[in-house]
Amino acid sequence: MKSLLIDNYDSFTFNLYQLIAEVNGVAPEVVRNDEVGWSDLANAGFDNIVVSPGPGRPQRAADVGLSMAAIRHSRVPLLGVCLGHQGIGHAYGAVVGHAPEPVHGRVDKIHHDGSELFAGIPSPFAAVRYHSLAVDALPWVLQRSAWCDDGLVMGLRHRTRPLWGVQFHPESICTEHGATLLDNFRQLTERWHGGRRRSPPPRTAVAAAAPERQPALGEQRFGVHTRKLDVPVDAEQAYLELFAGARRSFWLDGGAQIAGSSRLSYLGDDTGPHAEYVTHDVEHGTVLVESQGHSHYQQLPFLDYLDTQLRSRHLDGDTLAWNFDLGYVGFLGYELKAECGGRRCHPAATPDAAMLFADRMLVVDHSAGSTWLVALSQPATHQQAQRWLHETQRRLRQLVGRPLWPAPATAMGPTMPTPAPVAAPAWRFRHDAESYRGLVAACQHEIRDGESYELCLTNTITADVRVDPVQAYRHLRRANPAPYAALLRFGELSVLSSSPERFLRIDSTGEVESKPIKGTRRRAGTRADDLAARDELANSEKDLAENLMIVDLLRNDLGRVCEVGSVAVPKLFDTETYATVHQLVSTVRGRLRSDLTPVDCVRAAFPGGSMTGAPKRRSM
Repeated sequence: MKSLLIDNYDSFTFNLYQLIAEVNGVAPEVVRNDEVGWSDLANAGFDNIVVSPGPGRPQRAADVGLSMAAIRHSRVPLLGVCLGHQGIGHAYGAVVGHAPEPVHGRVDKIHHDGSELFAGIPSPFAAVRYHSLAVDALPWVLQRSAWCDDGLVMGLRHRTRPLWGVQFHPESICTEHGATLLDNFRQLTERWHGGRRRSPPPRTAVAAAAPERQPALGEQRFGVHTRKLDVPVDAEQAYLELFAGARRSFWLDGGAQIAGSSRLSYLGDDTGPHAEYVTHDVEHGTVLVESQGHSHYQQLPFLDYLDTQLRSRHLDGDTLAWNFDLGYVGFLGYELKAECGGRRCHPAATPDAAMLFADRMLVVDHSAGSTWLVALSQPATHQQAQRWLHETQRRLRQLVGRPLWPAPATAMGPTMPTPAPVAAPAWRFRHDAESYRGLVAACQHEIRDGESYELCLTNTITADVRVDPVQAYRHLRRANPAPYAALLRFGELSVLSSSPERFLRIDSTGEVESKPIKGTRRRAGTRADDLAARDELANSEKDLAENLMIVDLLRNDLGRVCEVGSVAVPKLFDTETYATVHQLVSTVRGRLRSDLTPVDCVRAAFPGGSMTGAPKRRSM
């Protein structure tokens, strides 16, 4: 069955895409609501049409685009979801206005009449609602088919045309019987056509087409040198001895050893013969590449540069035993959203992306108690790699038995000396308390008007201080041990991270994992109070709703690039306990399509939904 899915720039559209593909056995064709005109699609041979959710309101042409023409003029069955449902109501004379209250990420009981879309589905059943507006005062031509406890319209049908709408989201992870509802729509479509016409073989779906790519550079092959050390190595001590003095260095710190997170630490710098440092300026569209004392600019998107480089570089031999086989280490700034569907609107004082290509590193396996040295080489640098392994092993052996400080040990190393007292810095807030409260009210207004389901409002705090980034990070990792801690020292710019959240992990087999966090409670002093805080978080309606919205958003982002049927949520609303907080964490997984690359996955998911809100594009 050949379906058209009209995308109203929503962050749940590709959850519908995945569900329709599973039900129909063929992926739908996805077209954004301003991509083409209705005349380009009216005679394209689609068997049915699904109009997606989205931000905004059906009365505003810019919010619905060609969706409204499809609703008014389609000659094939059409299903509207949320905004699409409201579009049907608006097109045929119903009132679309504010619901009694905004309802986003909330699971509700849906009652129905058992007909057509709802055949074989129990009444009531649980479904997820994301809406601030609602359809009311239905004219005769529209008939209510589903409702919630307060009588609000949750489903409707047109009496004379093949049009159906649902206000709730059948594609949400917490909606029951979503696949049955979509299969009922498929059967309604077959009955409507009455077997008179079958579609020609579907065109390659727009959503399934691999992106156009920069041509790969000439292939660069690297040999891999590894050496397992015969002495115990403390990662902190090794960083101070080997890498802290370099102009650019990194320490991906897995020393916290929290269950389910990384057990490995990776440490390195920019002193290897194949190292390069790459920064990006979104405003000017330039990539600056620095390597071996030389630099040059390239005019192209940063993610295109990264993808081209990674596709051209290959390792000889077997994949290493850990997830990171050397390559790029660094950060992507929020404004890189301009390459991922967002607008370019806020120039940053720092690079919009910075990556160090590391060709040497130290790997510490905290669980196994083993340490490895790893280096890349080409024929001309083979001897350099061997010398580095030998010299680094010698230096690490000399550290055995040398204490960091004469102080008692903690889980993260010896207790650090208390720093000398200094005057408290003068902290400056980008938005003071009054203006921040005003921004909160503005966000609430936008949500009330249906412009967003969830907004992430942040603030920036700055101070002029003299601080040694290495010493500051050493204190941070003791004060707040976290599974994804890191220190990046890139010249004058340093990044100190103590994060419990995994944005993306993509392994060599194409397995993708994201662990979004929404919901936090501070650890309490006594065991009873601590357990009470954790249990309160696990049952908080607000936090569960926020987490659900981001889980559905991440499912959508992975659904853009993962194989049909592979996106799953093995853990939903799991409470995880860290050194200072309890957090509500979910796990979303999928399998990357074989025609796509890890950079394609990053492009589909960046920035992470827990930092943007939903729908992502409108909320950003």
